[in-house]
Amino acid sequence: MGIFKRKVKNEVEETKVDENQVDDILLKALMNGEEIGRNEALTIPAISSAIGLITDSFAMIPFKLYKKTIKDGEKQTTEVEDKRVSIINKETKDTLDGFQFKKAICEDYLLGKGGYAYINKKGNDFIGLNYIEQNKITILKNTDPIFKNFQLQINGENYKSFQFIKLLRNTKDGASGTGYITEINKTLQTAYKRIIYELALMKSNGTKKGFIKSQSRLDTKGMEELKKSWNDYVSGASSCVILNNGMEFQEASNTSVENQLNEKSKTFAEEVKEIFHIGKNNEDFIRHAVMPIAIGFATALNRDFLLEKEKESFYFAPDFTELAKTSIKDRYEAYHLAIGDGWMTRNEVRYKEDMDALEGLDMINLGLGDVLLDPKTKKIFIPNTNTTYPINEETNTSNSKKGGVNND
Repeated sequence: MGIFKRKVKNEVEETKVDENQVDDILLKALMNGEEIGRNEALTIPAISSAIGLITDSFAMIPFKLYKKTIKDGEKQTTEVEDKRVSIINKETKDTLDGFQFKKAICEDYLLGKGGYAYINKKGNDFIGLNYIEQNKITILKNTDPIFKNFQLQINGENYKSFQFIKLLRNTKDGASGTGYITEINKTLQTAYKRIIYELALMKSNGTKKGFIKSQSRLDTKGMEELKKSWNDYVSGASSCVILNNGMEFQEASNTSVENQLNEKSKTFAEEVKEIFHIGKNNEDFIRHAVMPIAIGFATALNRDFLLEKEKESFYFAPDFTELAKTSIKDRYEAYHLAIGDGWMTRNEVRYKEDMDALEGLDMINLGLGDVLLDPKTKKIFIPNTNTTYPINEETNTSNSKKGGVNND
């Protein structure tokens, strides 16, 4: 019995992996039975590429401040020059500039419990935005499911919720959200198993798994010499293995798990694109992957980066012009439609393209072949003939009999 126990113990020692010798953080996590974390996920090229594409695109978007007014009974919207716009897009008064700030808060939105920024404010004067890593924040919530309330704790100090910009994904309480790392952790673990398989193959220098068959029984010394020679070959210390007469190597066929991992490696990148809503063209990508985050950030700004008295008439909104600049053809076609339909002037287009205004290009284009309806006066205007007449059955009947229209 004692000999049998020693034999089993020796076999276990031979197959045991020393965790301290494993440098790969993904392999360590899986060996310990841990869930995949943010740092581990970003070591996967497909994940890192998708996150980088979305966060860089979001960081390119300038956020502007607008004011709604009513002049002569008409609703008007005017862009407002305010230092809060500069704080968001350029100088945050933190160590991060505007681009870095938006990129960081977007990454926390996608992978963590949310993106948070402290509103540096003195009285009603907005000073800056200070980004805080989401893992530095502790959420303190009450237990009332109806009248929900919470505070944010940082370094043992409690803060009110309105002191922060909060960009949250899939939140149910307005305090913290759910990142992709939590939602697709099992999928990521499957991808990591594939990485481990490839890592093991690399460590064996691409050597195929298999068996050494011997026609005669080897003694202890011969077995040890064969093991040492084979281990040296697999580790790269030796370039060949010399098998004695009567010995041959038989390659082991791939298991079903190995075949599944090989197939998964071909489709994982496409699955990542679907998960992060990265479409086949730029328009789909902006609409599904970037625009929801931008609208969510603008909503968060409107809630906490405006004074209460401003909320009725002021609002922040993203300007997607910068993203449209990625394609000159698409951008110019959009400008052509905007000018032709009469809701942009040529100087407004030049402004968006960072060019000086030119005299005479502030006119609105009106197609003379159009028929324009004023819903307030119930009158139709035809620019081509410079005629106006009211919409009613009597007028239409009279005009048809006379063969003409009434001129104002």
